[in-house]
Amino acid sequence: MTAGLLPGETADHVRTVCRTAVGDSLRSVTYFTRDDFEQLYLRGDLSRDADLSTFIGHEWRGFKTTQTAYEGSELGDYRYTIRAFDNGFLVRVTTDREGVFVTTDGLTMKDFEEVATALGTILENRTDR
Repeated sequence: MTAGLLPGETADHVRTVCRTAVGDSLRSVTYFTRDDFEQLYLRGDLSRDADLSTFIGHEWRGFKTTQTAYEGSELGDYRYTIRAFDNGFLVRVTTDREGVFVTTDGLTMKDFEEVATALGTILENRTDR
């Protein structure tokens, strides 16, 4: 894990967007590329023992597989993924170069859409690369 993968201002923007969209249900925010990752936020009541490198590998492969599988389908372009677990949810927003996954407590579909759309906009419009 490398600290500082994102410029500080961009990392702050990602955190702010997630906190605004998800509120107190936000558990964590992790920025990732194919080769590295940086946890941008972890709620204070959670432990830091998650194996994020395994998550990243799975989420990156999952994005590529999903993007290829649905390419050209009548469903339209792939936008984001929601995964449901016993203790929360994971929302993954990914481009060809980078991604963010956000873990949350329970949310509505409107909340998922809001955070995914905001993160997609940030990733697509980054000028600090």
